[in-house]
Amino acid sequence: MEDYKGSMRMQEQKSKNIIDFIDIPDALKEIAGIVADGGRISPGQGIMLFEQGDLGFLGFLADMVRCRKSGNKAYYIRNFHIEPTNICVNRCKFCSYSHHFSKTRWELTMDEILDKVNAQEKNVSELHITGAVHPDRDIYYYGGLLKKIKAARPDLHVKAYSAVELDYMIQKSGMSKKEGLVYLKSCGLDSIPGGGAEIFDETIRKEICGMKSTSDAWLEVHETAHQLGIPSNATMLYGHKEGYIHRIDHLERLRQLQDRTHGFNAFIPLKFRNSNNEMSEISEVSVTEDMKMYAVARVYLDNFPHLKAYWPAVGRKLAQVSLSFGVDDLDGTINDSTRIYSLAGAEDQNPVMTVSQMITMIKEANRTPVERDSFYNELDLVEN
Repeated sequence: MEDYKGSMRMQEQKSKNIIDFIDIPDALKEIAGIVADGGRISPGQGIMLFEQGDLGFLGFLADMVRCRKSGNKAYYIRNFHIEPTNICVNRCKFCSYSHHFSKTRWELTMDEILDKVNAQEKNVSELHITGAVHPDRDIYYYGGLLKKIKAARPDLHVKAYSAVELDYMIQKSGMSKKEGLVYLKSCGLDSIPGGGAEIFDETIRKEICGMKSTSDAWLEVHETAHQLGIPSNATMLYGHKEGYIHRIDHLERLRQLQDRTHGFNAFIPLKFRNSNNEMSEISEVSVTEDMKMYAVARVYLDNFPHLKAYWPAVGRKLAQVSLSFGVDDLDGTINDSTRIYSLAGAEDQNPVMTVSQMITMIKEANRTPVERDSFYNELDLVEN
């Protein structure tokens, strides 16, 4: 451990020395000094990084933060998704998944969901459940589902129901957010995914997903969950109608909540994809913009332990590149169990990756692969 700490100190000192010789404006050099010292940049400085920082400089800063938090490790997990339905009360303009836009319409029964759970190999450690906000299914249905999953696979960590789903089912039940989350936790809810955040700016949110729960409701669900000992992730949908000021506003609200609760495990930037939805006229942003998003997020969210690249959204190659822009987690094996991004035009239409493929991808990026559980505890490495 002392050798590791010593190596990190040497790396940080080397980075500080490099800053002195970088030919950049003084304002950017000041930001670099703050980051090198482990400090916190302001919202204005975050916007400046987006507007003025070139990609190499942003990668350099993000890598400093990544190295400080995770060393050379890149994490992955054996996981799978279940998407119970695409029948949705909302009609988000960017969505290619719900029954409003998809060519298919489904509503899995509880037995069909349990069949999917029982079909998984025993070494899979996490189940991710999220999908549409169904008009007729209430909190007792979803609580009952959790109980049956836990009865069938008590070893499985269940990360379930986005804040938007939770807000709807809890309101429908007449419970407070605290009461609803206490009930679901008693049924087997272990953590909450980060979906549904989209963009917090109220004007843009109303334009692209005006029927969805508000930004304040999303934040309140996560804050309440954290207070109850239920950890979560956080996301942002970027690359559509938002500007840099809106991205930083989003990150700032997350950073403030994390200061209060310390309940977020990871932040996940989610790229807008323009196929099969009502925002198809908007061009997708470039790879350069993707990497800027990762890098600035890693620098800005100084209190988030991990930054994740969700590879089904950006593709394997770009996920691998993101490991040089602050990312230390590539999500998991997925096992061809999600359609949310494939319906929106992502390159991998059948997202599945073996553990061996994940390990190879990480090693090719000169990172050390580390299998984890849902709480980032490190597991013994088995390449199968």
